[in-house]
Amino acid sequence: MAPSIGVAEYYANKTIFITGATGFMGKVLIEKMLRCCPDVKKIYLLMRPKRGQGTKERLHDFINCKVFESLRATSPDCFSKLQVIPGDILQEDIGISEEHRQTLQDEVQCVFHCAACVRFDMFIRDAVNMNTLGTMKVLQLVEGIKNLEVFEHVSTSYCRCEVHTLEERVYPARHAPKDVVHTVKWMDDDLLTYLQPKLIEPQPNTYAYTKNLTEDLVTQYEGKFPIVIARPSIVMAALKEPIPGWVDNMNGPTGLLVGAGKGVIRTMHCNDSYQADVMPVDMAVNACLVLAYLTALDRPKEVRVCNVTQSGVNPITWGQALDLGRIHVHEFPFSLCLWYPGGSAKSSRAHHTAALLLTHMLPAYLVDLLMFLMGQKTFMVKIQKRVNYGLEVLQYYTTKEWFFDNELYRSLPNLISENDRKIFYTDLRIVEWSSYIRNYIKGAREFCCKEDPSTLPAARRRHTQLFYLDLLMQTIVYGLLAYFFYYYVIRIFC
Repeated sequence: MAPSIGVAEYYANKTIFITGATGFMGKVLIEKMLRCCPDVKKIYLLMRPKRGQGTKERLHDFINCKVFESLRATSPDCFSKLQVIPGDILQEDIGISEEHRQTLQDEVQCVFHCAACVRFDMFIRDAVNMNTLGTMKVLQLVEGIKNLEVFEHVSTSYCRCEVHTLEERVYPARHAPKDVVHTVKWMDDDLLTYLQPKLIEPQPNTYAYTKNLTEDLVTQYEGKFPIVIARPSIVMAALKEPIPGWVDNMNGPTGLLVGAGKGVIRTMHCNDSYQADVMPVDMAVNACLVLAYLTALDRPKEVRVCNVTQSGVNPITWGQALDLGRIHVHEFPFSLCLWYPGGSAKSSRAHHTAALLLTHMLPAYLVDLLMFLMGQKTFMVKIQKRVNYGLEVLQYYTTKEWFFDNELYRSLPNLISENDRKIFYTDLRIVEWSSYIRNYIKGAREFCCKEDPSTLPAARRRHTQLFYLDLLMQTIVYGLLAYFFYYYVIRIFC
């Protein structure tokens, strides 16, 4: 049975504090709250100060983001509810003044802690300082909030990569979070670099390691105030809101999509039969808002954990996603392409390595050789090395199959009213994957690559030209191979 008070009604007259407001999920969270919880009282946003910019200038730049375009047109007054708190979670006491600290502790009822670094390859000191120590400082601030109703920590479903099936509970870290924070503070870089692989084992990277550490740290505040940990899987472009296909970064699958669409990426190591556990950003944000609402009403003594994941609900495999991407990139081609979009996923590591050599590195060296002979600066080998490094990091997640218990996430629609289900939608069965990936490519083109829709006709013409050029090159290559095979193999044995 749904609570007597609705989601928007709960947030009415509430004062919210959000870290990570300028991040991908943070922007969507703020837009959704302003639009669908119009009676929210105030939203404090922690933002790093910028040289030469005051808080008014920072806020002006923030609300001019594309994500707020509809609100600027329909409800421009709503932005008066936003207030910047200059600060930085990497600094002592998160870099805020004593006056701002007192204001937050006096006024706030709900905290959404979204700030984190999502780079997988970050040096362990930097990852611990950002993800774990930063959260420790936020918790110390939150502990002093007088009327706190809920603290939500946004984590990741990849916090324990060695676990076969991740349950909706906190897994104790192998090391005490405070001990790790102390260790990275005094240990020098050389020694940390040497110890890092053993320290994070069995996690694949410092991101997963510090996310598990941080969850353990958050759990130490259990019983002091209501806590919920939301664990989204791979967060991707918006399904419906604020704009279908909206995405503002090149992280993870978006970078892969753009790289493949521009012909820079021709191969990747991926088991195409494994499920791609991805989550549209608007559905992840809706889940966060509903989870905070339910936790505030229930006020559980223990930490509540929710795996915001697909886990078999309306599944899509990596192979299906790549096939749909290949179809829709022809409708929305990128203006600047190195080559005609092509290539494929390789389930065999050896096959992928061979394709990497032939379709990435060999052409890169040929292009750089031509540039060198023309007296121009070389660049392709450097770009391809960066691309290949990024692929190596991502491919850890595309060559393993992941399983998550998500009973709480799947139950969310049944825990809210019928009207709230429509507004704060979380049911993945509404996703039509072909349409979603079509909008994703269109959005990546427009919002990440800053390509105006008016450039599409020219891009499509160039796309067609590249198709015939690619076909010609394939004909030449296969013709030369056939010639070699006939004259140097068949004639020897005949």
